[in-house]
Amino acid sequence: MTVRLLTIMGSGETAPTMVKVHRAVVERLGPEPVVGLLLDTPFGFQTNASEIAARAVDYFRDSVGTELEIAGLRSADDLTGPGGDRILAKLAAAPLVFAGPGSPTYALRQWRHTLVPSMLAEKLALGGAVTFASAAALTLGAFSVTVYEIYKVGEDPRWVEGLDLLSSIGLPAIVIPHYDNAEGGTHDTRYCYLGEQRLAALEDELPEHMFVVGIDEHTALGIDLDAADATVAGRGVVTVRARGASATISSGETLPLDHIVEMATELAARGPGPPSPSTSASISAPLSTLSSYTTGAPTRARASGSPLLHAIREHETAFRTARQANDAPSMVAAVLALEEELWGWRADTFQSDEMDRGRGALRAMVTELGHVALAGTRDPVAVVGPYIELALGLRDAARDERRFGDADAVRDRLALLGVEIHDTPDGSTWDLKGDSAR
Repeated sequence: MTVRLLTIMGSGETAPTMVKVHRAVVERLGPEPVVGLLLDTPFGFQTNASEIAARAVDYFRDSVGTELEIAGLRSADDLTGPGGDRILAKLAAAPLVFAGPGSPTYALRQWRHTLVPSMLAEKLALGGAVTFASAAALTLGAFSVTVYEIYKVGEDPRWVEGLDLLSSIGLPAIVIPHYDNAEGGTHDTRYCYLGEQRLAALEDELPEHMFVVGIDEHTALGIDLDAADATVAGRGVVTVRARGASATISSGETLPLDHIVEMATELAARGPGPPSPSTSASISAPLSTLSSYTTGAPTRARASGSPLLHAIREHETAFRTARQANDAPSMVAAVLALEEELWGWRADTFQSDEMDRGRGALRAMVTELGHVALAGTRDPVAVVGPYIELALGLRDAARDERRFGDADAVRDRLALLGVEIHDTPDGSTWDLKGDSAR
C-alpha cells in the first residue's frame, strides 16, 4: 500500500515532544525497517554541520527507533559528477526524507536548478513521507520568508520563491514555523521572529488566494494525502491566517484538508479580527504565481503522476532489490530496461525535469554497477592478503612461544580456506589456489 505523508513541524524536531509524531510516520511506512534520509542542506553552510547531522541521526536511532542516512548535500556542488548521482539515488530510494534547522534561503539557493524540488514533490505524488521542520518548513510554500536577513541583518521584509509543495497538494499557502515564539520578551518575535508589523506588511503582498499556515513551536501538522486530511499534534495550535484574520486548529484535532482552504477563504472575506474557529465556505480561486516577488530562477516543485515517473521508480526498485541480493544479471537488466524506457518516449512528451530524473537514475545505476564491478574484478590476493598476513603473524607468535598446537591450528584452518603455507628458512610464504608463492 502506497503511503503519502507530509509532516510540518514548527520546532522541536529533535526534542522529546515530537518523538510520538516521528514514530507515527515511521509506523505508517513499515513494517519493514525504515531507513530515512537526512537532507542536510539547510544547515550545510554551518561549520558544525557534521555535529548537527550526527545529533539528528542519534535522535532518530535512540528516540524514534529508526535509522537516518545523511544525504551529504550541503551545497549544490555536491550534486556534480557521479557523487551527485548517488545522492539523488539515495533521495529517490528513501521512504522518509527529513530536514530541519538552518537557513531557508540558503537551502532554496542550493536546490534551485536541481532535481531536489521535483523529487520531493514526487514523494508526495507517488509515495513516500516528507518531514520538514523549522527552517526547512519555511521552504514548503509558494514563497518563503527571508527571516535571518530581516531579523538579524535588517533587510526590508520580502518574499523569495519557495518549493511550492503545498500548492501541489491543494494548499495555496505560506508556512510560518515558530509561530508563537516569545523569546523577544519585550519585543514581538512571534511568527518566526517577524512580529505582527512585518508579517502584516508581507501578507499584503501575497496573491489574493494565498494564505498563511502558522505552526506553533513543538507542534506538528500531519497531512495524509491519501486520506485527504490533516491532524495537529504537540503542545500548541496551528493557525490559519488570511488578510489579517486568524483561526486556530487545536492539538488533537483532525479535519479534511480542503477545510483549511475553506477556512482561509472565509477569513479573507471577514477581514482582520481576533482568532476564531472556522465555518465552512467554498473556494474557486485559481492557483497562480506572483513573479514580481521572486528572486532568481524558479525552484518550484511539480508533483506528477506521469507514467514515465512511475516507470522510473519501478526500475529503480528492481535495481535496488537486485543489488541487495548481489544479483548482477538482474541489476544489468534493470539498467537496460530503464534505458529502453527513456528512449521509448519522445523528449517533448514530458517535462524536462522528468527526463532529467530518468537520466539521473540511469547514471546512478551505472555508477553503482561500476562499484560492483570494481569489487568483482579486484585481485583476490589483494583482497584477502592482509587477513592472511595477520593470521600468519599470529602463527609465528605461537611458534615463538612454543605453542605448536595453536600454530598448527592456524595453518590447518587456512588450508581449509584454500591457502597453502610454505615454511622456509627465511620465513613463511603462502599462495592461493595455485598462485605464485608470496
